[in-house]
Amino acid sequence: MAENIQFTQATFDRLKVEHETLTTVWRIDIAKRIEAARELGDLKENGDYHAAKEEQGKTEARIRDLEAMIERAEILEGGSDDGTVAAGSVVGIRYEGDDDVETYLLGSIEEKRDGIDIMSPGSPIGKALLGGQAGDTVEAETPGGTLRVEIVSVGL
Repeated sequence: MAENIQFTQATFDRLKVEHETLTTVWRIDIAKRIEAARELGDLKENGDYHAAKEEQGKTEARIRDLEAMIERAEILEGGSDDGTVAAGSVVGIRYEGDDDVETYLLGSIEEKRDGIDIMSPGSPIGKALLGGQAGDTVEAETPGGTLRVEIVSVGL
């Protein structure tokens, strides 16, 4: 059985709207475009027809992905305001031996925001960060070995 995917309520709502738009408005639009392209004649050399069919295939795949995500969605509370790292938190971390602070949103790729990279809460480092607070140092067992990571900041 597939794992649940954690989303904030805002992201879940956005995915539902995208699904609704693609399964209604977009499907009607693409059907009209395919029909118009068919009326242009020979389908073998009809670029408009082939482009519309390719778009249809890609978008139908996105619809299937959205349906799977919506079905497996687990709604997060959106992080914790007590300074504890939780799924949905924006976390500043510093890897041992590095001076640079990297900022990540702990969540699904669908939570992507401009300027903030995503880290899965199910990844080795993501799991190690959960429950931590600014100032804590955690260890994560990764395929490349043990990593020590300092939690510099925790936000929403």
